[in-house]
Amino acid sequence: MSLAEPTLGEGHLSAERLLAANINPRTGLATDYLNHFNEVVMLLEMLPDMPECAEDVLDWQPLSYEQHFEASNFAEKHLAIEAFQAAPSTVRKALKDVVATLDTAVCEKQGRLRETDDIMAVAPAVALQTVEEIKPLIATASAIIHGHLDASDVSETDSQASIDALFA
Repeated sequence: MSLAEPTLGEGHLSAERLLAANINPRTGLATDYLNHFNEVVMLLEMLPDMPECAEDVLDWQPLSYEQHFEASNFAEKHLAIEAFQAAPSTVRKALKDVVATLDTAVCEKQGRLRETDDIMAVAPAVALQTVEEIKPLIATASAIIHGHLDASDVSETDSQASIDALFA
C-alpha cells in the first residue's frame, strides 16, 4: 500500500474515471457542487411570485465542497472529495474564495428576509440582487471548476509555473 498522496490523472484518479464521474480531470472539481447554490438562487428568484419560498431560503445553510458531497446523493461523492483534495492548491483556493463570497451574499439575503415583517415588500429587490450579485458569482465558480482560472486571480506567492502547468 502506497503512502503517497493521490494525484489527479493517476491511478484511481485517472482522467477517464474522473470524466466518467462528471469531475473535471484538470481541476479535480465537479459542477454538482454548484447545485447547492443554484437551488437557493431559484428560490430567491421565485420570492416575488411565491413568498412561501422564504422559509426554504431561510433553511439554506452554507456548505463547504466536502460537506456538500458528504451529504449528497452524488454517485461518486467519495471520488469527488478525494479529487478535490488532490486538486491544485490554486484551484481549491480560488473556488473557496468565490464560495466565501457566495455564502456571504446568500446570508445577506437571508438577513433581509429575517428582518422584514413583509416579505412581499423586499422580495423584488432581493430577487433582483440575486440576479445581479449571486448569479455572476456562480458563473465564476463554474469557470474555476471548468479550469478557466485567470492567473491574475492567483496570489503572487503561487508559482506561475504551477499555474501554467495546470492550464497548459
